[in-house]
Amino acid sequence: MTMVRNYVRATPATALIAAVCIIAWLITAVQARTLGATFYDSPLAADWGLWGPDYPFRPQTALSSEFMHLDAGHLAVNMIMLLLIGREVERTLGTGLYLAAYFTSCLGASAMILKFDFNTPTVGASGALFALMVMLVGAYRQRGLDLRAPIALVVANVAYTFLANGVSLWGHLGGLCTGLVLSLFLYRKSPVLRWGGVVVVAAVILALLAQQAGFWG
Repeated sequence: MTMVRNYVRATPATALIAAVCIIAWLITAVQARTLGATFYDSPLAADWGLWGPDYPFRPQTALSSEFMHLDAGHLAVNMIMLLLIGREVERTLGTGLYLAAYFTSCLGASAMILKFDFNTPTVGASGALFALMVMLVGAYRQRGLDLRAPIALVVANVAYTFLANGVSLWGHLGGLCTGLVLSLFLYRKSPVLRWGGVVVVAAVILALLAQQAGFWG
């Protein structure tokens, strides 16, 4: 318990995101009465999942889908990645900027899915995790650490995305691209540039999501 308390104290945003994902999955497991494919028999999963044809009626799923998972294995892999990578990125950026970057990454991944994989229902935090992997490279660079490990992590996961079945190609690429753009600003010395960059990127993504929802254009 001391380890958990120390983790929460040091990186509260990462701990909160993980807690929401775990609680959401537990609710789906109760609703579906299984620890297996909980997504397919859960009203909450249906409400939170991202699906293009339904998106104009439920635009909040651009964000909520990143907190929902298909099954226990899907959840476990993503939470391990989140707790390990998110900790390092949050410690480098600070909690507020980290949260802003994380939510922007969620929306960026969803925007890419809606653009290029409109008819495929999608859930999972992996889009945001791909953004965090890119941000981890920036965090290592800022600390003067060896970049080979975080770069290898990005390369391995991109390769896995193209080789594996049943993963969200466009969600992963959307998160990756969002993380790359955000990293142009996140590690600047000026707080105005750091926050301003995140706000601009988020505004562009929100405009794209609004267009995809039919609010304009």
